[in-house]
Amino acid sequence: MILAAIDIGSNAARLLITEVTPYKDGTVDYTKLNLLRIPLRLGFSVFESGVIPEEKVTQLIDTMKTYQLLMKIYKVEAVKACATSAMRDARNSPQIVEQVRELTGIEINIISGSEEANVIYETHIAENLSSGQSYLYIDVGGGSTELTMFSDNHIVFKESFNIGTIRLLSEKVTEAQWEHMKWFVKTHTRNLQPVIAIGSGGNINKVFSISKRKEGRPLNLELLKDYFKELSSCTLEERMHIYNLRRDRADVIVPALQIYTSVMRWAGAEEIFVPKIGLADGLIKVLYQERMSSHTLLS
Repeated sequence: MILAAIDIGSNAARLLITEVTPYKDGTVDYTKLNLLRIPLRLGFSVFESGVIPEEKVTQLIDTMKTYQLLMKIYKVEAVKACATSAMRDARNSPQIVEQVRELTGIEINIISGSEEANVIYETHIAENLSSGQSYLYIDVGGGSTELTMFSDNHIVFKESFNIGTIRLLSEKVTEAQWEHMKWFVKTHTRNLQPVIAIGSGGNINKVFSISKRKEGRPLNLELLKDYFKELSSCTLEERMHIYNLRRDRADVIVPALQIYTSVMRWAGAEEIFVPKIGLADGLIKVLYQERMSSHTLLS
């Protein structure tokens, strides 16, 4: 079964095409066939003006048309498309969703912050880790940060905060918002020590790649702080040149590190695992579960 997920974030839109193979023993293999990322950067406009301008709407529609063609080539059986923080905030989102549906047949679902945290949790990474341990998922996006706490095989909390890389670059995050997130993390992790962090999002994946750590090995908080200092002291062009970063990654990686290191400090987490998961991976799993449920009901 070939499934696709579209994640329309505040920084980029991603298409993930995956072959899903179930086995008789109940296990399921997810084989990535293609992952395409287009840096639409919707958040910069939305967080300033509250709307997505016509030029960006055209780019978004063109992107969806491209994704539609790719899905046709790969013979995708079903797709789940979700939009997050920027589209949540944009006043003209309903019209854009309608336009995309009419022109491409793709149904975009604008999900809440808590739904976003739910979908990221669907990757079930923590279930494969030590049951006596506490894990904090940290997913940093352009418009928001989703935190999910998992301890002793139970979800303790799922919370979304309007603190993201593009909001920080646009100076749209208040001191009160930082203080609220700090209070929330400290209060809700206090009795769950020690905490191990699990990071998702393009920026932490890029930092992991720069670190040249072996797959499956964690990054420690001190290393992330060092990268934050190092990258903060460089100009945008220097970051692009020294670390071989795209422009649309070089600007957001610094505020992303600010968020990761802050949350880890508040939670008392000394290490962060980076299993290369994200919203799109979770959407594929949700879509597969939905299809299996409907198939069971029909049979």
